Order: sequence, then C-alpha cells, then structure tokens
Amino acid sequence: MRARRVELDYIAPVRRPAWPGLLLLGVSLALSVEVGLRYRDARQEVVRLESQAGLVLPADRPTRAPPKERLDEQAKSAEAVVRQLTLPWAAVIGAIEQAATRDVAILQLQPDAEQRLVRLTAESRNRDAMFEYLKRLGSARELANVVLVAHQVQREDPQQPIQFSVQASLK
Repeated sequence: MRARRVELDYIAPVRRPAWPGLLLLGVSLALSVEVGLRYRDARQEVVRLESQAGLVLPADRPTRAPPKERLDEQAKSAEAVVRQLTLPWAAVIGAIEQAATRDVAILQLQPDAEQRLVRLTAESRNRDAMFEYLKRLGSARELANVVLVAHQVQREDPQQPIQFSVQASLK
C-alpha cells in the first residue's frame, strides 16, 4: 500500500467572510459612544449636585486665611518631621546591628527624635549574653548613656530567655 501524495498550496489566501469583523467593529463603536454619553451625563450630574450643595466656591469670594494657631501647629509638626529626618538613623541602626550577637534578638526599636533617645526591647538566651550586648552597645560611638531599663525572665518559655529594655541617647 502506497501513501497518497498530498499537495499543499501555501500561496493561496484563506478566504474568510469579512462581515463578522465588521459587525464586531460596529457593535464596539456603538458601545463606546454609549459609555461616553453616560460619562458626560454623570459628570454633569456631579457638577449640578456640587453646586446645589454649595461645595463650589464662587470665583469672586476670597478664601479665608487659616488661623494663626493652626499655622503654628503645622510649623511645629513640620519641625518635628525635620528633626526626625535629620537624625543619623543609618549610623544608629548600623551600631545596633554591629552590637548584635547570635544570643540576642532585637524585638522592638523605638526612636524618640524629640529627646534624641532610642529605646530597644530585646531578648537574650542568658544573663551573660544580655550584659555582653549592653557592653557592646555602650562602646558604640553613635550611642551614649546606654542604660538597662528593665529585664524579665520569660518563665513560660521552656528555654527561659531574658527579655530586656535598653535606653540610649544619640550623640
């Protein structure tokens, strides 16, 4: 048995009817016009409702200046943000990371830009690791007055780690 020879014509174009594409184009154009009209109507309704509610200020009416107390409050807030941003956070965090050991895990870091303080809450495996960490923090050149504020043995944990709080001032 011999296979029949198949002749393929690669040059002949595929003949498809054009009307489904034209129909789809027409429907999509009609829908886009409808959506555009609905958008225009919705915008007009919003403008009408805002003007009825008195939310739009007339052009000839001058705006009131905010009260001096509010301006002072905003200025203080801006100054606090500037103080927060101008502190050497990269150096402080670097010093805290360099003081870290495998036996101590930092749980929380609370900066206080107003008083230039950093409060740390950490957990150590034992008392010696806690004191070693405090000693390493005290020798960091970015920190001064490193003080152990509180400590507590976690008795509910089988390993009984020590959770402690440290306060240091920024140089």
